[in-house]
Amino acid sequence: MSRHNRPPLSLKHIAKYMKDKTSKTCVIVGSVLDDPRFLEIPQGLQIVTLRISETARARVEAAGGKVLTFDQFASQNPTGTSTVLLRGKKTARESYKHFGPAPGCKGSKARPYVRSEGRKFERARGRR
Repeated sequence: MSRHNRPPLSLKHIAKYMKDKTSKTCVIVGSVLDDPRFLEIPQGLQIVTLRISETARARVEAAGGKVLTFDQFASQNPTGTSTVLLRGKKTARESYKHFGPAPGCKGSKARPYVRSEGRKFERARGRR
């Protein structure tokens, strides 16, 4: 699966979506990253993911949760019942800022591909 279709998700968003679903398992096709600003991890959180950062894994396991890979989860729960499938925001990648109507068009929010940022680049005559 392409990286475009595997957006990362933070522990804060997982906790937000799994607040009332304590008996279910959170399945994420992508990476799980730690959010140091988020202080309280829910108790007994079960996460199935392709990749998880070391600090995120340590925080989940310290809160009494479990982190599984897809093959471990498939051997435990072959039917995949009682799961919640989550995905991060696809358009959060840096490259998405360049998509859309061309930079310079009226109402365009797209960013130009520039080799440098300075007073002479993309700010020349007609742009000031």
